[in-house]
Amino acid sequence: MPVSPVASKEPAASFYLPDLCASRMVLGIVLTSELVALLLATARIGVTGRFWEDLARTSFVLLWIGLVSAGALCRLRGPLGALGVARGSAVALLVLVLVTGLVSEGAWWAASRGIDLSFGARPQGSGEIAFVLGNLAISLIAGGLLLRYFYVTDQWRRNLEGEARARIDALQARIRPHFLYNSMNTIAALTRSDPSRAERAVEDLADLFRASLSESRDVVSFAEEQEIARTYERIEQLRLGARLKVDWQIEAVPVDAPVPGMFIQPLLENAIYHGIERLPTGGTVTISARRDGAVTEIRIENPLPATVMTSGNRAGNRIALANLRERLALIYSGTASLETDELPDRFIACLRFPSKPPQARS
Repeated sequence: MPVSPVASKEPAASFYLPDLCASRMVLGIVLTSELVALLLATARIGVTGRFWEDLARTSFVLLWIGLVSAGALCRLRGPLGALGVARGSAVALLVLVLVTGLVSEGAWWAASRGIDLSFGARPQGSGEIAFVLGNLAISLIAGGLLLRYFYVTDQWRRNLEGEARARIDALQARIRPHFLYNSMNTIAALTRSDPSRAERAVEDLADLFRASLSESRDVVSFAEEQEIARTYERIEQLRLGARLKVDWQIEAVPVDAPVPGMFIQPLLENAIYHGIERLPTGGTVTISARRDGAVTEIRIENPLPATVMTSGNRAGNRIALANLRERLALIYSGTASLETDELPDRFIACLRFPSKPPQARS
């Protein structure tokens, strides 16, 4: 059976090396190279007596080693991931040592022609071998420590993500029972008075829980997210009747726009449970969506009864909102937000996130 393109990329995503082509990583490599060059030049100031010249030569060589190694490892990140951690680490270390050897030979060649780039060494006799081997030894030790740091950091990040997902699943399980109980009571009441509507309600409930309990995707299309929320709306409409109205103002966002999965439905559930359900005459939940440049905004607004302002009545609301904020932080790494505004008679939840879908976590 042939391997699909998607499946073939999975090992690469599991490798622990960061994206060394990212601008922040390149900046880090440049700054680290300069700091090491400054340290070496300061340590040799009593030997060479020419601090600034020595610093310039050392910086030049270290920058070549650092940037060429980063570029090579960036291009090889996928194949290295396919090799696994042990073999991939060995190949990454070998690449670093080879680059160091080539740059060291180049520096020595330049020094032999009057362009001194050899850390103050001179091309005499066996000095070249000692110079190159010394650089290789330093590269081997420093590279091993650096790869170990990347591996430990990656494992720490994965553990945090695992803990966050487990906490999110636990929170998600706590905010749904009241909806299930209400839905089952509504269906039970309809089985005798209107069997066809009861059957449709069971199908909607099955669809909703299938979407909720299946292995969720971080990002889905706006059409999929809207369909889940409308399914929930139909179920609650059976229970609340004319008391519940939902005004959808979403024409500004394309149906194929990427949005975080399972966010509109929990916010709609929050608006109904803590707002509409507690109003004797009900009310209207307004769901609007728009794009503002590179940011998409979804706004959900609902009326509030006066008694809902007490902290005790709002405890479940805070749990649901905290759950959604944790999921946003996990999916978008701090570039998305869920802001709420509680007015005397209204509650507003405003979800903002990048219009471009986030990159898959490595």
